Amino acid sequence: MSQAIDQYISDQREDVQPILRQVRETLRAALPEAEERISWRMPTYWKDKNIIHFAAFKNHMGIYPGDVAIEHFRDRLSDYHFSKGAIQFPYDRPVPLDLIRDIALWCYETGHHHGSK
Repeated sequence: MSQAIDQYISDQREDVQPILRQVRETLRAALPEAEERISWRMPTYWKDKNIIHFAAFKNHMGIYPGDVAIEHFRDRLSDYHFSKGAIQFPYDRPVPLDLIRDIALWCYETGHHHGSK
C-alpha cells in the first residue's frame, strides 16, 4: 500500500475520507497487479503506464480513465457530469463502485490508459 495515497486521503475532509477509501479498495481489488503512486498530484494506478487516477474536490470525486474509456462507458454515465477525460461523482450520492471497477478493468485489459492515444 502506498503511504503517499494514505496521506492524500488523510489530507481530505473527514466526511470524504470513507468515500475515497472505498474507491481505493475497489481499484486495488480490480487492479491487483497495479502499483499505487501519486501522479499529477492524484492517486494513480500504474502498470507500465498510468491506468486510472482519482482525486478529491470540494463537492465531488473525479475519476480520470482517459477519453476512450469515457466514450466506451458513455451509456452508463448519463447520471453523472463528465468531460473528455474526467467523470465527476458527487459526494451527496452513493458512489457507483461497480461502475468504477468496470472502467478500471476495461482500461487495464484494453490498454486504453489515461494519457494513451
